[in-house]
Amino acid sequence: MIEIRELRKSYRIRERRAGPGAALASLVRPAWREVEALAGVSFSLSPGEIVGYIGPNGAGKSTTIKVMSGILVPDSGVCVIKGRVPWKERKAHVAGIGAVFGQRTQLWWDVPVAESFELLRAIYRIERGTFRKRHDELVEALGAGGLLGSPARSLSLGQRMRCELVASLLHGPDLLFLDEPTIGLDAVSKLAVRDFIARENRERGLTVILTTHDVHDIEALATRVILIGRGSILFDGGFSELLAPHREKGVERALAELYGELGIA
Repeated sequence: MIEIRELRKSYRIRERRAGPGAALASLVRPAWREVEALAGVSFSLSPGEIVGYIGPNGAGKSTTIKVMSGILVPDSGVCVIKGRVPWKERKAHVAGIGAVFGQRTQLWWDVPVAESFELLRAIYRIERGTFRKRHDELVEALGAGGLLGSPARSLSLGQRMRCELVASLLHGPDLLFLDEPTIGLDAVSKLAVRDFIARENRERGLTVILTTHDVHDIEALATRVILIGRGSILFDGGFSELLAPHREKGVERALAELYGELGIA
């Protein structure tokens, strides 16, 4: 379903020292630094997998997801998802994927949630009968029925995240990108989101790529973990296998110590 080989992506970043003199100098003769976000990333995924894509901040996770969703074009390498190159066939590609970003929203901020869902129906050109059936199933599964009349800005983070999940799946994608889906949620909301994701995977065969710093999300959901650091894949396998040498210290401390050992903390 997903084949990624030797993906590379670099960014050119403008540097400037502090002070008014340095600011003026940077205008006349700017200094640039090259940052390699992806340094030959390779992996493949089968349909129906839940994969935890983990690593410290700046490791290359978001860049990979942006390439896979068609937002970014890599400098080189291969990325084929369901037979398509995401950035070359973007319209067809996005019709089959969903995305939830914990710190961004796809809901219109000042209109009722129900109207945001209707707008998404029109954008994805979902037939009304299909939309209504899927809408009702998702709203019931996530307990979002009482939120439909409220604008997104009035919702708590946990309430909004439930609505974001509904929005991301209304068009029936078979691939879902989740970037920090439980960030800032209370324990009850986290469990509800995890249970829902597991159910969608089990009942619909939904493929999920989960990027998060919450190791309990990974432990609860992922059947496989891919660890990236400094733009390179450092591990691909089971979570317990990854943490085995440090497991007695608890998953959070074990992962922190592993990052330290690998020099990617």
